[in-house]
Amino acid sequence: MAHDPHDSPALRLEDFPFRTHDTIRYGDTDRQGHVNNAAFATFCETGRVAFLHLTEQSLAHPGTSFVIARLVLDFRAEITWPGTVDIGTRLTKVGRSSMTLEQGLFQNGRCAATSESIVVLVDDATRKSTPLLPEILRVLEARR
Repeated sequence: MAHDPHDSPALRLEDFPFRTHDTIRYGDTDRQGHVNNAAFATFCETGRVAFLHLTEQSLAHPGTSFVIARLVLDFRAEITWPGTVDIGTRLTKVGRSSMTLEQGLFQNGRCAATSESIVVLVDDATRKSTPLLPEILRVLEARR
């Protein structure tokens, strides 16, 4: 997301093909009574993990794991407790061993944050990046 997210048109949850949600915990709030910025990153993680693992087919094959290499988070509005956060995720780029995901965090239909993350598939034994298998590339293409 090289552009200024505050200049873009209003995002909607429907703009993201993969969706999940998370419950806002009282412990996520800060002294001002809104959700702490660290919780925003946790909500993004919830969406990433669901996209990568909690679907009909996990994208990591045996002996591999996904690690996050980059996270950019743009705050747009407050999130408040109690309630839930809707998390939208979309795949924007696929590399040899990595993928780029864009996400939106929504409360009551309003976009509260956007993020871009890069996740890399690594070999569990060597801890080095490893190529995405052709069958995983096919699944990713279907999720676009």
